[in-house]
Amino acid sequence: MPSFSRARRFLRIVEIQRVKKAGKTGMMRQLADLAGLPTLIFGSLLLKPGKGEKAVVAAEKLMAINPLNPSFVEFFCKAARVAEQIEIAVQTLELVVEAEPGDMVLTRALGDIYNEIGNYMGARNAYEKVVQARPHDAQTAKLLKEMDAQTSMQSGGWEEAEGKEGGYRDLIKDKEQASKLDIQAKAVVAGDDLEAMVAEQRAKIEKEPRNINAYRALIRLYRQRKLFAEAVAVTEEALKINTADPDLDRTLSELRALDYEARVDALREAGQVAEADELDAVRAQFVFDDLLERVKRYPNDLRLRFELGLQYFDNEYYDEAIQQLQLAQRSPKERNDALYYLARCFRNKNQPDLATMQLETALEQLPTMDDSRKQVLFELGEIAEEAGETDKAFDYYREVYGADIAYRDIGEKMERIYKARKKE
Repeated sequence: MPSFSRARRFLRIVEIQRVKKAGKTGMMRQLADLAGLPTLIFGSLLLKPGKGEKAVVAAEKLMAINPLNPSFVEFFCKAARVAEQIEIAVQTLELVVEAEPGDMVLTRALGDIYNEIGNYMGARNAYEKVVQARPHDAQTAKLLKEMDAQTSMQSGGWEEAEGKEGGYRDLIKDKEQASKLDIQAKAVVAGDDLEAMVAEQRAKIEKEPRNINAYRALIRLYRQRKLFAEAVAVTEEALKINTADPDLDRTLSELRALDYEARVDALREAGQVAEADELDAVRAQFVFDDLLERVKRYPNDLRLRFELGLQYFDNEYYDEAIQQLQLAQRSPKERNDALYYLARCFRNKNQPDLATMQLETALEQLPTMDDSRKQVLFELGEIAEEAGETDKAFDYYREVYGADIAYRDIGEKMERIYKARKKE
């Protein structure tokens, strides 16, 4: 009912304004979030067919406590789905993301729900914001590419034509063009459709040999179908035309790594474990050597510096990792993640004071309780606990626990500290 929808919207706006006025880290807000945990746990038992309405009631209680708590919002959306009231989940997420535009967890959730209901342009815009904020988020980047294909279905008046007899085809006189757009709008292209689109891009390249966009389209097609060797060959062709294209350079590296992974997986599935392990070692060495070479070619690319720092970190070359990560933190996009991994490097070098310094700097720049803030708080808690500063560790853990009870082993840590306090 429209009137009820308006009333719910007004209520949600009031709830959001109240919470924002209280501040992001106020003690009362934290205590309120903790008080909502029993409702969250009880409500999770209602996420089953036939109990959707009760689940929504429980979800509304959580919204009344804190409509900006990601865990509460996630539960609200699940309850709305079970109750087959997806529209109230959309409404709530739109308002929450409007209030917290920097929260990429919530923005990603909005993109997912837009995708679910067929609002591909809305999903695309949400995913794009997430990828801009977190360029290393490969899963969201993949979804963004899928939405790029789907958005063509909602342009030129198609959205209005949806559901009508004849649909969007009535808007297109050229039936052959309609067929092509049918293919392009698919999230995954296969079989005859793939061959048709490959042939089309090949024809474009033959007609316009320097048309880089045609090469990119062909690369995307092959990559989508996991034809990595073919995609590598096309990327190499494109680089001969446009030799100083860092995006194509990155694409080539990614495709070569994916080709290795596909071959490793094939060997494992065939039971050739030793051969798979050997090839996987070759893959890992390639990724490292290739990244090192690209950093030499593009020394000012701070994203590459960050990736190289992670490679050094994963291989326990902490001094080398620190050098790269200190450079990477100059980039606004990489800064917080670079500070986090710098802290982990210092911690592994038994320099907890330096680790804490990096984490506290990162924490100042992470006002929203998203995954980045959680991992920083969690790390600070572990460092404090190792130093015997139990009260300080508890404060860090409690903030994470209040937002996400399922985060890593936060529940066990809280229980351990509670028990230790009772013994004192």
